[in-house]
Amino acid sequence: MTSPTPAAHRPMPSAAVVPVVFLAPPPSDDELEAWADEIRAIEEGRFEPDWDALFSDDSTPWPVSHDLGSPGEDAAAVSETEADARPIDLVHTLVAVAIRRRQDTAEEYRLMTLILDRAVADPDPWVGPDPTIDLAWDDSRGRSAASVRRDRADLAERAAAAEIAVQLRLAEQTVRTRVGHARTLQARCGLAWRAFLDGRISESHAIRIARLADSLPDDREAWTAFDTGATERAERLTPSSFDTAARALREKVHAESIEERHRRAARDRGVWLTAELDGMATLTALLPADKAHAAMTRLDRAARHLATAAGEERTLAQLRADALADLLAGGSVAENPAAAAPAAGASKTSGSGRPTVVVTVPALTLLGRDDTPATLDGYGPIDLDTARRLAGEASSWIRVLTHPVTGVPLALDRTRYRVTTALRRWLGVTSPTCVFPGCARPARDCDIDHLTAWADGGATDHDNLEPECRHHHRLRHETKWEPLKDPGDVDLRWRSPLGHDIEVDPPPF
Repeated sequence: MTSPTPAAHRPMPSAAVVPVVFLAPPPSDDELEAWADEIRAIEEGRFEPDWDALFSDDSTPWPVSHDLGSPGEDAAAVSETEADARPIDLVHTLVAVAIRRRQDTAEEYRLMTLILDRAVADPDPWVGPDPTIDLAWDDSRGRSAASVRRDRADLAERAAAAEIAVQLRLAEQTVRTRVGHARTLQARCGLAWRAFLDGRISESHAIRIARLADSLPDDREAWTAFDTGATERAERLTPSSFDTAARALREKVHAESIEERHRRAARDRGVWLTAELDGMATLTALLPADKAHAAMTRLDRAARHLATAAGEERTLAQLRADALADLLAGGSVAENPAAAAPAAGASKTSGSGRPTVVVTVPALTLLGRDDTPATLDGYGPIDLDTARRLAGEASSWIRVLTHPVTGVPLALDRTRYRVTTALRRWLGVTSPTCVFPGCARPARDCDIDHLTAWADGGATDHDNLEPECRHHHRLRHETKWEPLKDPGDVDLRWRSPLGHDIEVDPPPF
């Protein structure tokens, strides 16, 4: 194995040196001094360009590293300018752009962290005044003042993360994950955090460093050793090469034995399903390495055995996938692989382990008179052959009754507080996911919440009920997040603690 070239022997761009490429007549000394001031301002994070001056007719052209064109500019003019540039000049300009993009990404992380940290320090803008400062305060749930304040800080942080998420169209978990990485870098890897802010390492490098640093024990000496080594490697290795080197470095500085760490890591094992395109899905399992390799070995052995059958045309990859599906669905690998080859990508199952699935199939589609796609609960549209097969295997049916002219669902229950099974099923059709913006948790895993409280005269009816996951249900009742739905309105919207009105997401399918 060859060692990478030492950093000292490799030319590396630095955030402190922004290449300046002149594609116009040489500037005057005053202009050079002005540009030098601007470069120093960029390094110190205080650069504010004068856009009016930049784009006025009589302004002096900027270097390419500052003026890269925009979608509305004359593309031909930009091309003529770039045609005069040497390849090395364009590469330097590209490097400068990449450094600035990294700096902007790091600034996003910093601002997200600042907002959440301030929400924890001052929860009032997010959850309202602190009730514990009232001498007559008494908690209905019997919590102490300290416990209530901890809950307020946690809910304020959650509310702030939701505000950022809906403004940037991100998942709340993405926001919290980025803030978690930033906090880890700030607390444990100061060198890496500074390199990220300076644009000397990419977001991918920073995330890898944060994840590995977060897995280290509470040992400042280990943090420092890892920070120093990881930052030096991140500045000269690609993310994939760095990943291997950083994991090896973590092993060296970790104080705990691999046995202790494996026992702890094994508690995080699990299986996840991710929807893919064209009626497919990815099944991911996090397992102890020995069990994962044993499972893969068995699947590979079964696939190679099936591949020897006469007339078998499936690839080894396809055979492994089909063998896994057969085994997990409660059957076994078919003895006659050619006959067991699934149609339309569906796996044939045997035995008594019939899976339980929920499929919504339009009646005309089922009869072959329409091509409106069916939907698989929690996934989305599926092909009609698969839908008809599942419908044929169904042991029971659920009818959803609607008005014969308008198609509006009929009222199911207006007299009881508890949501009936039929009504919950209907809400799962009309609102298949949590109704908070950006949340994709399936309705079947959500609480059913009254928009107008039952105590305030709200009915237990589809007009007044929406699925909310437990997290957003708490935000609705314990922070300043508020769902809004005007009388007679079909559309629901949410008002954030900062006063923004956000529409709910359209149905996923």
